[in-house]
Amino acid sequence: MSLSEMLLPEFDAEMQTTRQVLARVPDGKSTWKPHAKSMTLGRLATLIAELPQWIENALVRDDFDVAPPGGPGPRFAVLESTAQILELFDRSARSARAALASASDAEFAKPWSFKFGGRVVSTETKLMVYRRSSLNHLVHHRGQLTVYLRLNDVPVPWVYGPTADEPAF
Repeated sequence: MSLSEMLLPEFDAEMQTTRQVLARVPDGKSTWKPHAKSMTLGRLATLIAELPQWIENALVRDDFDVAPPGGPGPRFAVLESTAQILELFDRSARSARAALASASDAEFAKPWSFKFGGRVVSTETKLMVYRRSSLNHLVHHRGQLTVYLRLNDVPVPWVYGPTADEPAF
């Protein structure tokens, strides 16, 4: 069995759970944040919707420069509605899944570099970028989002098991 065949069931489960959490993002709260140093709710939800694009980037490219020399700087979008967030997430997850499904074991072993302004910040195998910098990163921020939901009295869906809002098996 190939690496991509082994990784796809986990990917599908994480994307399904992520979509359920994103579907709970309340409209009209995009500027809310729990602390001055925190991201806004809108930015956090948009970031989560964007993160599957990192999977595609890692598997179809050999590097990514978030602020290429002579190019535009990083753009931090904030989508205002749940519908926009879900549309971006669905598109991102579809293209990431396609990239994951078609990635060979040899591709996973290749190095991938993250750059800022032409400077290499880190280089890891594409497998590590997929798991650590992309999928685990998405899961981390999804956990943050469930706290944001709770603080806004929005029912939190099951993630890896029941919540206070959805307790029954």
